[in-house]
Amino acid sequence: MKLCRVGPRGQERPALLDAEGRLRDLSGLVREIDGEALSVRRLAEIAAIPLASLPLIPGRPRYGAPVAGTSKFVCIGLNYSEHAAEAGLAVPSEPIVFLKAPSAICGPDDDTVQPLHSTRLDWEVELGVVIGSVARNVAEAEALDAVAGYCVLNDVSERAFQMQSSQWDKGKGCDSFGPTGPWLVTRDEVPDPQALRLWLSVNGRRMQDGSTRTMIFGVREIISYVSRYMTLLPGDIIATGTPAGVGMGLKPDPVWLQPGDVVELGIEGLGSQRQVVVPHRSENAG
Repeated sequence: MKLCRVGPRGQERPALLDAEGRLRDLSGLVREIDGEALSVRRLAEIAAIPLASLPLIPGRPRYGAPVAGTSKFVCIGLNYSEHAAEAGLAVPSEPIVFLKAPSAICGPDDDTVQPLHSTRLDWEVELGVVIGSVARNVAEAEALDAVAGYCVLNDVSERAFQMQSSQWDKGKGCDSFGPTGPWLVTRDEVPDPQALRLWLSVNGRRMQDGSTRTMIFGVREIISYVSRYMTLLPGDIIATGTPAGVGMGLKPDPVWLQPGDVVELGIEGLGSQRQVVVPHRSENAG
């Protein structure tokens, strides 16, 4: 299934995409696409619903993030060797874990807001893993059992903020820095998360073009590793790292996003996103 949430910001309703690519309204049967809805049992119940019985959603509504109520937005750094090389950093011997603020999560096509004092705004296409069951000290062999599904992520980053200290969080957690979706594609439709092509373009120029098969640490290993140090809950999201081609790594001179730039990205079978960079606007502006 392709589950999603559509509607104005803060008023999204649950929906799913049918085989013809039409949106079907789930709001009469499902309160929300959240941790409760992502259990194996609940997903099976949703899958058993006759699609023809669900109302069609007309027009082209805004997509919100496909999961509501995420408690943890966990990220893995430098998980592709080519990306580590372009950043001038050593290939890690174990996953580098950091957290992105859940308040950064936004819809896949929402604007990216350049923060106040931002000078080095960057992009990162990543495979997102959405947790569907409580995961604590999970063995690698059982790790995928904890997955509800997968989605497209852009780990938007302000490198000047990120590199000011050894902690990356403040360069990663700004509002609008976590475009997610358009859909959560359930695990049964992704037989191998290590065989997905992912790409990103800026203003029509292809910047990233990679495959999850080149991850240093695969999805199974990441889930198992993270679950040793924190309990993963249904609805939590793990961003699994980005391939080479970020703005910071371009030679001889880095390229940074500016207001008006258009970022497009996608992952095979999981959909695509499009963001326009806009300048920070004071809340007190008239």
